[in-house]
Amino acid sequence: MPNYTFSVNGKTVTVDAPADLPLLWALRDKLGVKGPKYGCGIDVCKACTSHLDGEAINPCVTPIAEVEGREVTTIEGLADGDKLHPVQEAWLEMDVAQCGYCQPGQIMATVALLKKNPNPTDAEIDAIENVCRCGTYFRIREAIKRAAAK
Repeated sequence: MPNYTFSVNGKTVTVDAPADLPLLWALRDKLGVKGPKYGCGIDVCKACTSHLDGEAINPCVTPIAEVEGREVTTIEGLADGDKLHPVQEAWLEMDVAQCGYCQPGQIMATVALLKKNPNPTDAEIDAIENVCRCGTYFRIREAIKRAAAK
């Protein structure tokens, strides 16, 4: 099997895997990075949302071969030591999480949105397609607005 070398949350890693192995399984099973969650495996629920070179991706459908030499960031890579990312802070302040399963993906999608548009409209916020089975969308929207204000 080929080796793929890339960065995960600022650390260079090498993974021996078939080219079509979904990045999610490389992260979770081979590297022990558990923040991105497996929900559907077909790019629908987006519980696994992470970043590739700063852009939101879904590792469940991203082959490991596509990340060679690139930077992958997961929820574990957002905080700066003990200092949470402003989106993470807003999530806590607004008590967004209920079961919490989708929250890493929700937060990563929000970070990507705010990077592109630091003052999104409700329609732009609602365009985030991450699924929350608990239905905390109102609190998610309020947390996004709070994070944007920071």
